[in-house]
Amino acid sequence: MARAVKSTKRRTLKVRSGDQVRVMAGKDRGKSGRVLRVEPKKERVYVEGLNMVKRHVRPKQVAGAHTEAALGGVIEREGPIHVSNVMLLDAKGKPTRVAIERDGGQRVRVAKSSGARFD
Repeated sequence: MARAVKSTKRRTLKVRSGDQVRVMAGKDRGKSGRVLRVEPKKERVYVEGLNMVKRHVRPKQVAGAHTEAALGGVIEREGPIHVSNVMLLDAKGKPTRVAIERDGGQRVRVAKSSGARFD
């Protein structure tokens, strides 16, 4: 029986940590926030305050530490969102597609709608 082989070619993501994005699909559709973390291999982004998931954490015995993880219990944190479900926001706060242009050997991200540069 033939098995489906996953492609080894990775595409470069046009979203970076610190970018402002809007969620276009899923339970948080229409909400926007700042990208905290990007996982290029899994094509996932973590957006501040969106796709919140609950995790049950066992208390840790660390001397003098009173963080959420040290106390244990149920904590809420951001879950991953697939990169295809978010769009970058331009300077005016509107979602836009992103093009990559070359400028003297440098890759520059450019908004398709307005032509403004992100970098």
